[in-house]
Amino acid sequence: QVQLVESGGGLVQAGASLKLACATSGRTFSTYAMAWFRQAPGKEREFVAGLTWNAALTKYVDSVKGRFTLSKDHTRNAVYLQMNSLEPGDTAVYYCASCRRISSDCDHWGLGTQVIVSS
Repeated sequence: QVQLVESGGGLVQAGASLKLACATSGRTFSTYAMAWFRQAPGKEREFVAGLTWNAALTKYVDSVKGRFTLSKDHTRNAVYLQMNSLEPGDTAVYYCASCRRISSDCDHWGLGTQVIVSS
């Protein structure tokens, strides 16, 4: 059974940093792309960042470029999202997903971790 478990969310002030983690189990981790999505209250879920299985290619939504960094640890079967210079607009539930493409065609999802950025 495939499982994705997010952690690392919290309540921070604008300008602070958080590092989200996604622990995976139940599949050959190295053969899939991994991505982070987020959903803010009253809004649709949106793609935030993704990377290919070998981490050779990464993709970010424009609003987080230069502030967020995605990384992958094959030995721990984990994916991380380092979020710096957080803004109130980053407030959302963040979801980790296992995908066939870097930003789409995702077939397994975690339950999410809440990030709240106060001004």
